[in-house]
Amino acid sequence: MAATRVIEDFELPAELEAHEPPEARGLRRDEVRLMVSNLDTGSIEHARFADLPRWLSPGDLLVVNTSATVNAALPARTADGRPFELHLSTRLPGGLWSVELRQLADKAASAPFLEALAGTDLLLPAGGHVTLLAPYPFVDSLASRSRLWVAAVTLPEAAATYLERHGHPIRYNYVPRSWPIQMYQTVFATEAGSAEMPSAGRPFTTELVTGLVSRGIEIAPLVLHTGVASLESHEPPYEEYYRVPRHTAARVNAVKRAGGRVIAVGTTVVRALETVTDAAGETSPGEGWTELVITPDRALRSVTGLITGLHEPGATHLTLLERVVAAGSGDGVSAAYHVERAYAEARRQGYLWHEFGDSHLINPAR
Repeated sequence: MAATRVIEDFELPAELEAHEPPEARGLRRDEVRLMVSNLDTGSIEHARFADLPRWLSPGDLLVVNTSATVNAALPARTADGRPFELHLSTRLPGGLWSVELRQLADKAASAPFLEALAGTDLLLPAGGHVTLLAPYPFVDSLASRSRLWVAAVTLPEAAATYLERHGHPIRYNYVPRSWPIQMYQTVFATEAGSAEMPSAGRPFTTELVTGLVSRGIEIAPLVLHTGVASLESHEPPYEEYYRVPRHTAARVNAVKRAGGRVIAVGTTVVRALETVTDAAGETSPGEGWTELVITPDRALRSVTGLITGLHEPGATHLTLLERVVAAGSGDGVSAAYHVERAYAEARRQGYLWHEFGDSHLINPAR
């Protein structure tokens, strides 16, 4: 298969950023827009997410992430009283965490604080305490301008209870006001652990899921707890916890053997499934922390289609989209071109980006 290239960087105008949930714009969750990349014909169609069943067939398998979003943002201050916002990203082996420290502006976390040093202590509400230990992923401990840190986090109670009481959902400047945690949950959410919402599943509703299942479209779960701003701006890989159940692995294998289509709901699902799928395409159950990132020279082994949001310029996820196009069409040469064309079309049509934005179905050939 010919190597693909990452699509060209593009400008994302502020008016294409989703500043609020669709419900605040008078829409149901499943009324966000859906751009469909048809890989059998190369065509691009436009619809609403509620129209998704039009492109799915009995025997197709949707794999979904059942991780629930937590209140991962906490107020923090240094011993001399300087205020920050601390984002708890991923609980690491050994009881440590990866964290991000952000500066505050207009009551929102404006930008990563890149001048932190190893040994920095931070005070959290109700006696919580954090010590930054080393830049993360693990690099030279003297390195400067690190966005993520491995940290020792001491809390007065269980993390889930503490975050429920003292935290709030992570919010960036493009969302000008706060929203309750329910706005950051998907219909599939059952197990708390994601710092940021696995947002590809957000447009699904109970009614839509019921309709899909009644048409013979299978849905299988897995868990991947997302960290902060997952792998944007060509950052190196870092670990996220995943668990692929035995039943889900078995269904993926059975559908592929039957010639069916395996469609991931979100890049998090692709990351988890690819971690436990071998070079022969056999998916196994598994659990642990994965550092896997899909690169232009690695073919996908587990999925042929994808439902996802729209990704920012420079995001490493854009490479993953190219690999999905290549897997779903069998044409590695045109993958980058197709993603580039779809993203240009999304900008022309006024699609909205980010977690409260619109959706993109990469619809594999049958």
